[in-house]
Amino acid sequence: MNLFKKLALAAAAASVLTMTAAAPALAQTRIALVVKSLGNGFFDAAARGAEDAAAEIGDIEVIYTGPTSATAEGQIEIVNALIAQNVDAIAISANDPDALVPALKRAMDRGIKVLSWDSGVAPEGRMLHLNPSDTDLIGETIIKLAADYLPEGGDVAILSASSTATNQNAWIDAAEEILPTKFPNINLVATVYGDDDSVKSTDEAKGLIASYPDLKAIIAPTTVGVVAAAQVVTDMDLIGEINVTGLALPSEFKQFIDNGASQAVALWNPIDLGYSAVYLSKALIDGQEAAPGATFSIGKVGEITLDDSNAAAMAAPFQFDASNIEEFSKIY
Repeated sequence: MNLFKKLALAAAAASVLTMTAAAPALAQTRIALVVKSLGNGFFDAAARGAEDAAAEIGDIEVIYTGPTSATAEGQIEIVNALIAQNVDAIAISANDPDALVPALKRAMDRGIKVLSWDSGVAPEGRMLHLNPSDTDLIGETIIKLAADYLPEGGDVAILSASSTATNQNAWIDAAEEILPTKFPNINLVATVYGDDDSVKSTDEAKGLIASYPDLKAIIAPTTVGVVAAAQVVTDMDLIGEINVTGLALPSEFKQFIDNGASQAVALWNPIDLGYSAVYLSKALIDGQEAAPGATFSIGKVGEITLDDSNAAAMAAPFQFDASNIEEFSKIY
């Protein structure tokens, strides 16, 4: 081999090595899991599920974020920051169905896939929505949890999250609709809002007890509100007089089943909810179209089929009482 050929081969080899060294590593897919507020056990459990899904799928970074208090304004700031970071997908549990739409539309205009889960966004602000369970079934369940322990009926009140929370309002509407036909002896005297804040929820629970002396049950379809109400009933020595029920995390609520402040509560698995949100986000990133009738895999949880509004329900709520709260409190 002459000197010219040796130099040419050496130059070619150097060029290949340079290109290999300069080639960037493949970037991870970044999925933002945006929650109503940080420091909420329900959403912390959902984040665990999201990380499980990311590990199963591989090459995914989950960005778990949310405002310090459950406001639409706080979530809008976060969405704008995520747009600037050019994440691949935003999966959000919304504090307001409409206020977030402009920011989320900007995200979609930038090519970011957007879905809502748990608490929905108006259809124009997302590609699909994952309900934790069927709305009508949840509405019936939260009333039944109270009615089962009121054989003669009586006054009950609802302590909700924020007045704009899509899921809470839908469940309450479903509960009110079913009351006259299935639970005619149950009298819903008031619905109040604790904004998923423990202090405000405590004050609202105390206000209900003061305003309605014949109150037999407080129904809180929010994990923050149900704990606050049960603590109020415990502190006011009203165990046996007022039953607290609703949607609760077993790990947070076991003490109130144990002490009798509550007879039973229900919830879906928030770990599965966060897990499913990541699977759906990855499907959208990979190009699967969200359209009525489309079926999506949600990994080990199963699959969902979108309805006419591109929404679907994950699973039925599960009841926790003295017979099983110990077991499930160790899981989530």
